[in-house]
Amino acid sequence: MTEEDRLIEASRQLAAALRPGDLDTTLANITAAAVAVLPDVQWSSLTIRHADGRLETVAPTHDVLLDVDAAQYELREGPCYEAATDTVHVTSPDLAADERFPRYAPVALEAGIRAQAGIRLFDAPGSNGALNLYSATVGAFADLEILSQLFAHQSAVALDYARQIDQLQEAVSTRQLIGQAVGMVRERYTLDEARAFGFLTRLSSHENVKLRTVAERMLQAHDATRS
Repeated sequence: MTEEDRLIEASRQLAAALRPGDLDTTLANITAAAVAVLPDVQWSSLTIRHADGRLETVAPTHDVLLDVDAAQYELREGPCYEAATDTVHVTSPDLAADERFPRYAPVALEAGIRAQAGIRLFDAPGSNGALNLYSATVGAFADLEILSQLFAHQSAVALDYARQIDQLQEAVSTRQLIGQAVGMVRERYTLDEARAFGFLTRLSSHENVKLRTVAERMLQAHDATRS
């Protein structure tokens, strides 16, 4: 198989693996696809760097990666840490011989990891994320550049779709919640819909909180009086 054929096949497999879904499903699909499609990958996880600098592991394909990733965060060392905080693309085909990670390498080797790569997947105003690839094979990821770019592009498309789905679901949920609060105010104070909604918006403005929060509090208070 030629390099072009390999990329075409990888693109086809990624398109099939990265199915549209909500954000949690998409993140899990990304790490599962990494193991299924990328060569020599036995395990995969994602590192999310939050706005406050906190690093979090999500969608690991094996529980051992929770400890491995946590060690990199604590030591501030390793491909996982660097891809999430500094460098866009980091590869270590032979961790045992990699002088960049003297403290982290023994942790990885103890877990059976011999090679590792980190690929930045997205940068957002409040966070960024990196894909972590782990292999038990020395020499893995030495030639990952083109394929990783393809994977990052496909993943970015899937993540963008998932964010839109989550925002739509949140909008629908908010609309339903506010509708319930409006109905409760109408019944309690014998108001029409417009005046009940105006009552809620005035509370929102007076308390300087979102309308959704006002609706949640009102419904919770109503439920408490009934129980």
